[in-house]
Amino acid sequence: MEKYNHKKIEEKWQEKWDKDKSYQTSEDKKKPKYYILDMFPYPSGVGLHVGHPKGYIATDIFSRMKMMQGYNVLHPMGWDAFGLPAENYALENKTHPRETTNKNVATFKAQLEKLGFTYDWEREINTTDPEYYKWTQWIFLQMFKKGLAYESYEPINWCPSCKTGLANEDLEGGRCERCGTEIERKPMRQWVLRITDYADRLLNDLEKLPDWEESIKEMQKNWIGRSEGASVKFSVILEQANQNERSDRISRSYRSDSSELRDDNYNLEVFTTRPDTLFGCTYMVVAPEHELIKNHESSIKNYKEVEKYIKQAGNKSDLERTDLAKNKTGVKIEGLTAINPVNNQEIPIFVADYVLAGYGTGAIMAVPAHDERDWEFAKKYKLPIICVIYPEKIENFSNYFIEDEKTGKSQLRGSTVVSYDPKNETIKEGIKRFLEEVKEGKHCHIGNGKLINSGFLNGLGIKEAITKMNEWLEKKKVGKKAINYRLQDWVFSRQRYWGEPIPIIHCEKCGAVGVPEKDLPVKLPEVKNYEPTGTGESPLANISEWVNTTCPKCGGPAKRETNTMPQWAGSSWYYLRYIDPKNKKALVDKQKEKYWSPVDFYVGGAEHATRHLIYARFWHKFLFDIGAVSHEEPFKRLQHVGLINAEDGRKMSKRWGNVINPDDIVEDFGADSMRVYEMFMGPFSQPCAWSTNGLIGARKFLDKVWESQSKISKENDEQKELNNLLHKTIKKVGEDIEEFKFNTAISAMMILVNKINEQKNISLETSESLIKILCPFAPHLSEELWENLGHKESIFKESWPEYDKDLIKDEMIELVLQINGKVRDKIEVSADITEEKAKKIAQESEVIKKWIEDKEIIKAIFVKGKLVNIVIK
Repeated sequence: MEKYNHKKIEEKWQEKWDKDKSYQTSEDKKKPKYYILDMFPYPSGVGLHVGHPKGYIATDIFSRMKMMQGYNVLHPMGWDAFGLPAENYALENKTHPRETTNKNVATFKAQLEKLGFTYDWEREINTTDPEYYKWTQWIFLQMFKKGLAYESYEPINWCPSCKTGLANEDLEGGRCERCGTEIERKPMRQWVLRITDYADRLLNDLEKLPDWEESIKEMQKNWIGRSEGASVKFSVILEQANQNERSDRISRSYRSDSSELRDDNYNLEVFTTRPDTLFGCTYMVVAPEHELIKNHESSIKNYKEVEKYIKQAGNKSDLERTDLAKNKTGVKIEGLTAINPVNNQEIPIFVADYVLAGYGTGAIMAVPAHDERDWEFAKKYKLPIICVIYPEKIENFSNYFIEDEKTGKSQLRGSTVVSYDPKNETIKEGIKRFLEEVKEGKHCHIGNGKLINSGFLNGLGIKEAITKMNEWLEKKKVGKKAINYRLQDWVFSRQRYWGEPIPIIHCEKCGAVGVPEKDLPVKLPEVKNYEPTGTGESPLANISEWVNTTCPKCGGPAKRETNTMPQWAGSSWYYLRYIDPKNKKALVDKQKEKYWSPVDFYVGGAEHATRHLIYARFWHKFLFDIGAVSHEEPFKRLQHVGLINAEDGRKMSKRWGNVINPDDIVEDFGADSMRVYEMFMGPFSQPCAWSTNGLIGARKFLDKVWESQSKISKENDEQKELNNLLHKTIKKVGEDIEEFKFNTAISAMMILVNKINEQKNISLETSESLIKILCPFAPHLSEELWENLGHKESIFKESWPEYDKDLIKDEMIELVLQINGKVRDKIEVSADITEEKAKKIAQESEVIKKWIEDKEIIKAIFVKGKLVNIVIK
């Protein structure tokens, strides 16, 4: 028999599939559909390494099985090609980003084609194609019309290296995720999308996604960060007033009959999840960016000191500012004082960088007795600490103490430690002393208890106290129940060239005006010089012939918007365009969208759980609201991909010199070997390390499959055991592909092939069944073997094999014998053993006899196919 020649076979079948358009998606709506989607790649200049195709191989295997199961399958591919990396690379190499992008796309596509995927390349999309981004601009215009897109001048994350603004989601550890530079906080005109208007729906509708991984849903919940609490207004007075004016202002801050705030110009609003602790608030903190400071510059006595601190805070990332392990710093704002609404006490106001402008209102009420950050800050600046939550009793003393191995002394757990010698005091006495010190405000207590030092809340539990305080706040009109989100509105501007132009025209008379839909797409101008301006404006601002235009409303002189969209824009809806990629009249045809939507199965990296997936869900819900799509959620089932690291265990990178090119693997071992190996490496969602030895093993397995065909004979001497194993394998492989357990599916096929090669000869039917279950994994080899068996049509036009339920039953099983639920023996018995016989055999076991001798048997429990449990006194 001719030796397995992967080069010859793979080249032959890839040419045939391309010529025959074997994987062109059918529009036959009589068949059930299945839409399986890969997260499309960003085509970088370095090309693919062997880790990249892991998810693509998995979706291809799944797609091929679904085709054979009778589904109309949509399995497309495209390119997420706008963004900073392409522009930065082009600037460094003095080329145009379009040239490098097109070159990179061609490289990626050639590499993918070598792996034999079922992509319908007639549906290929590219986010940089004006015919594509026309509809990205169209979606933005619909949001603008609905008030979801607005201009803002608030501070943003500015990358001084990339010279562009970034959303919080574009940061890693407070640094630009692209270049690693520390970000600065910089006020700048920008476009923002009101994603917070959809926060509750994004959160609540996760319950409509039972087939999403719980870990991904949890990541989204945490990112949205919904918290219930109260908004509370603190009156602010100016200390520069004389004593009489000062006293008058305090008395006028709240009406004597209702405590209602009188002067909104001097209100400082906070959001708190613990309004029950208001009586323990002894100072306030505002973020460095808070408007209170700017609005009261003339009243702040130490403004230069405050200004210097703000400048220092601007050089820190959000992560650095909120790091619990770092010392808290701040400056007291001299000249302004706040009034606690529940007791009219004057409390100082600080500016501190551990408070972020984007969370809540950018100001907090500090309760140091019950918050560790506030506690550390209060101790450092010698501020009052008032306990308002008293832990009346502690159920488990041991939870509060640990023993110091060196001294043998026990000490209290927590940030504040009470040490004592157990020879002189009992733990109980130590706890008692600790509780007294908590009441005195000497320790920070985080936990349950009863309210003390809290006026009308005294004696209440926390839950009851929160309810009563909320009622009081609303009655006095100084606060109300509120909901806050960690999720912030989406900064949608980038001060770069290589992105979708934002379709807005600025007119002095009419303001911001949307570009008429008939004039879409607004194309990027063809220019040679597109370097960042360095002023914060996009390079487009320097192209006067493109910028200067006329207002669509009044016809007067106007200017185009020069900021571009972020890379996330094109990837927020691309899955819809695959459905109808050539449509020039609509984003997607309604009938086609209704048939193919939603995406049945989406596969990609877990790193996109809190950015791309939230953005895509937000855009999709908006499109649903305006009637452009028929479902509220875009993706039914979601699966993340575990990374493939290099053989040294590190991430593959040019920096480490450990990148493995898939082209080399295909050349030496074959695409099918690589496909089988990557699926055999381990559980799909778990990270793993590349191993050349493992790859050799995958190739040897395919060699065995090839060689097994020499055993086909009309003289069928197959053992019954092989037939049973074949049908068990058919069942397992089908179920494992469905559950993305590819490694165990391959393992089962390896066992089957070994069994086949033990036979003198095998039947044609056995060989055909083996090839059918193998073909999604090794399509080139399978097509060749199928043709060698005399078949004229592609194997992928065959039906997925069905298993015989009678043949998958085991003739013999291992019966577990238990005494009072504990395993004492195991015996091999017939799979169809009766209950009566199983109990009899169990009691006759020599091992079991020793346990039941002279004991009263209360009952014997039989679980068919598994065990007998004898219960004795």
